[in-house]
Amino acid sequence: MTYFALVRHGETEWNRHGRLQGSSDVPLNDTGRAQAREAAHRLAASDWDVLVSSPLSRAAETADLIGAKLGLTNSPIYPDLRERHYGEAEGLTDYEAYYEWPHGLYPGLEPRIEVARRGLRSLSELNTEHPDSSVIVVAHGGVIRAVLDVLLQTARSPRILNAGVSTVSVDEDGYWRVHSINGIDISG
Repeated sequence: MTYFALVRHGETEWNRHGRLQGSSDVPLNDTGRAQAREAAHRLAASDWDVLVSSPLSRAAETADLIGAKLGLTNSPIYPDLRERHYGEAEGLTDYEAYYEWPHGLYPGLEPRIEVARRGLRSLSELNTEHPDSSVIVVAHGGVIRAVLDVLLQTARSPRILNAGVSTVSVDEDGYWRVHSINGIDISG
């Protein structure tokens, strides 16, 4: 079985102001760095073999801060773990985007199913490359949520918190299981 901790990056200024950052490369703020260190503290209760991240700086820095605490190096970067592209709505607040496109179909918006496919493709690659390992994957709320929605076969899982840790696994038969979302056990 390969076990994954899916960690959302720490807070950015755009998160703090409710802006859609998507694939824009917005760095962590000081709160985000503190959140990353807190996530590392929570993750330190288990043994981890591999640490990877999205190429966006907010995820890569979160991974670096986690790796410093756990003695892991963030490598390699997985491009398919980047956040959903919000098209013309990137940089706008939720309210501004809703005012402009109340139906939520922003011009250039990446389809949610494509985000899920990219995320699951990365997890499958990691499972192939690191079978029977424990892997920390630092990515983005939209990617993690899209993956969880597919695995749980639900329309919308809970919002993924900054530096929130969700866990999933895949067994040797390819059966995926979600264990927790934002640190809350759902495995029943």
